[in-house]
Amino acid sequence: MPVSPNQGSTGGGDAVILTGSHFTGTTAVHYGPRQATSFMVVSDTTTNTITPSGSGVVPVSVTTAGGTGTLGSFFYLPPPSFRINPPPAGPVGGGNTVIFTGLGLTTTSEVRFGAHNAVFTVDSDGQLTVTVPAAASAGPVGVTVRTRGGIRSGITYTYLDSPSVTVITLDSGPADGGNLVVITGTAFSYTTSVTFDGTPVIAFRVASDTQIDAVVPAGALGPADVSVTTLGGTTTASGAYTYLGLFAVLGGASVTNTGLSKVTGDLGVSPGVSITGFPPGQVNGIIHTSDAAAVAAHADLITTYDNAAGQIPDTSISGDLGGQTLPPGVYNAASSIGLTGTLTLDAEGDRNADWIFQIGSTLTTATASQVLLINGATARNVIWLIGSSATLGTDTDFAGRILAQISITVNAGVTVDGQALAIADSVTLDTDTITRPW
Repeated sequence: MPVSPNQGSTGGGDAVILTGSHFTGTTAVHYGPRQATSFMVVSDTTTNTITPSGSGVVPVSVTTAGGTGTLGSFFYLPPPSFRINPPPAGPVGGGNTVIFTGLGLTTTSEVRFGAHNAVFTVDSDGQLTVTVPAAASAGPVGVTVRTRGGIRSGITYTYLDSPSVTVITLDSGPADGGNLVVITGTAFSYTTSVTFDGTPVIAFRVASDTQIDAVVPAGALGPADVSVTTLGGTTTASGAYTYLGLFAVLGGASVTNTGLSKVTGDLGVSPGVSITGFPPGQVNGIIHTSDAAAVAAHADLITTYDNAAGQIPDTSISGDLGGQTLPPGVYNAASSIGLTGTLTLDAEGDRNADWIFQIGSTLTTATASQVLLINGATARNVIWLIGSSATLGTDTDFAGRILAQISITVNAGVTVDGQALAIADSVTLDTDTITRPW
């Protein structure tokens, strides 16, 4: 090729070798109307030149004492233009593939991310496929593309740390999903998916780099792993969320009602088959008589009871809990517990705060007693494990999930923000209101 290379930057400055004959005594080299920035006659057949600035396609000519001859053409190429698709971000470890789209990319000779060279493939004049190199740390770097037309920069690529999940609030909810939770953590800005035990959430919104709002999908009873995937990687918080049953009331042998009780949530019995008093009682949910859902709920009740009973106690309690304010924790009573007046459960600002009351024998509340939840405490996170039976006195305002080995008696006018679940025997209602707390 008499002009090599025959392409270069509009800004000039490219080294071009001219090959021909009779170069000895050359007095001028022109690229179109402009003289070469410099030239050096290497031999009678070779001259090294530096191009001037220019545009378009121009003839290259050499002038000697014997005259002027045109060797060929030189093509002035504009600098490339490009953008990065998908969004210009990825993991610190690199290795991900990104697509550059733009113009003037055919002659690309180098792609750099900061100080690091990238491996690339020229797909067309308008596209490069680029494998991102690794970086030493997270943060933005400049991206440059070098072609025969010049160097283009001004594009920023951001190396991302892997995300982390700190807490889910609230960290439990119904097995049929549909509830809103807040996921708190780090490096969420480029989130691409959120899953609960591998199932994508119904919807999510990245509120900030440290918060995702998500609508929980349906799932199986029990703990679930929560995974967040971003352009920086994937993190999984094992067992960070718990799917809870749909039952507000569940009896082992029977459920009996007198009066206009109102149950919000499912009601059922298993392994027994006796449900009476509905109507006049109302169930805002489904009634299950030892069907598959009730059988599964009964098995889950036993598992939940055993797991909670296996927790190591933080504090021993005895007598009557009225008048006390208790922080989150596991509380153990060797025998029976009473409640006269008000028991206050203080979450101290933690909406995921948990209480487990391990009561060896019975729980009995006096008339008009109350369990008061303050500072973010939620009924779903309060578990009452009753070694035998629970009796809620008239007009009691109760909160929490009652899991009784034998039976639960709910006297007239009682309100329960929680569940009444009896393993072996009956749940007895009398003009009460029981609302599943999720």
